Amino acid sequence: MAAARKALANRSIAENRRARFDYEILDTYEAGIVLTGTEVKSLREGRSSLAESHAGEMAGDIWLFNMHIPDYAPASRFNHEARRPRKLLLHRREIGRLIGAVQKEGMTIVPLRAYFNDRGIAKVEIALARGKKHHDKRETEKKRDWQREKSRLMREKG
Repeated sequence: MAAARKALANRSIAENRRARFDYEILDTYEAGIVLTGTEVKSLREGRSSLAESHAGEMAGDIWLFNMHIPDYAPASRFNHEARRPRKLLLHRREIGRLIGAVQKEGMTIVPLRAYFNDRGIAKVEIALARGKKHHDKRETEKKRDWQREKSRLMREKG
């Protein structure tokens, strides 16, 4: 059992790669996520997507919306809903800080990645972010292309 946990430790389940391109990441938080049994089993198989998901406030708590966790086939009729809202577990102070930033400063809460920690517990890394303008995205793309070109040139020169 311990060997299986170590194999899963900090293993990324899903990653939202588009978030770093579309948003300027200001602050990150690690949050637990409330899941049912079939959701955990499906995540352990490595099948999920954060692609179009976002987090927001509902009834004084932070919830994760639109994260896709597909059905766990052996569970048949006891399965979960694939895109249901899932509650995130954060400290009360962190929740207050996030809600305040979203309401007062117009920021967004974006999930960056889902993973299992070293104890085998499913976690989600969320970020307080500000949306980038079109010219900022072009600048990011130019920097990324230059880094790629620079590494290619360095490889060629040895």
